[in-house]
Amino acid sequence: MSSYFTKTHVSSESRHLLAIALAVVTLCTGYVSWSWADESSPAIKILVTYHSLSGNTERMAEAVVAGAKSVSGAQIVLKRVEKVTAEDLFSSDAVVVGSPVYWSNMSGEVKTFFDNWQFKFGVFPEFKMKNKVGAAFATGGQISSGKEITMLTILAAMLGNQMIVVSGGGAFGASATTEGESPGIDDKELAEAKALGRRVADVTKLIKIGSPR
Repeated sequence: MSSYFTKTHVSSESRHLLAIALAVVTLCTGYVSWSWADESSPAIKILVTYHSLSGNTERMAEAVVAGAKSVSGAQIVLKRVEKVTAEDLFSSDAVVVGSPVYWSNMSGEVKTFFDNWQFKFGVFPEFKMKNKVGAAFATGGQISSGKEITMLTILAAMLGNQMIVVSGGGAFGASATTEGESPGIDDKELAEAKALGRRVADVTKLIKIGSPR
């Protein structure tokens, strides 16, 4: 399919409709096996932001960045949540947020980051984050420590802002268990974080291609 579209003329309207259809297929299946000609491949900006005290969530964030960078045209900004500015947020095509698990939920710092979307950055009433891609990752000490709840609360905040959320590396995002038999972040968990970064970049590209110019 890829070679057909790079060698055959496709009208602007047809390209737009096909991009949307392929975006839907990708969102449903997580499978991407095509590419546009270089001149039709847009640059995308992805903000990866996180809170970390032990360094574990930071390592996952760096792996998400590595995965996103593997997609051509992806420009990545990596920042701790307290350093993110309104310009970082609104100029990004996608936002990936990572948090350690604190009492089966996101950390207070990450919750404050989301609260700042309105109280500090003013996302409403215009829904300034609308149609941007969102994703989550988390780290927790035990296997059942609340990592899924943490990712779901991050995704819920994004859905409330009318973002398009995606998973990758796991059912709700990438996660890592940092205590017990596998202390810290192991290679499998890093691979899952990279897979999340790649999927966010792939889906963001599809959506940007299909958006009205």
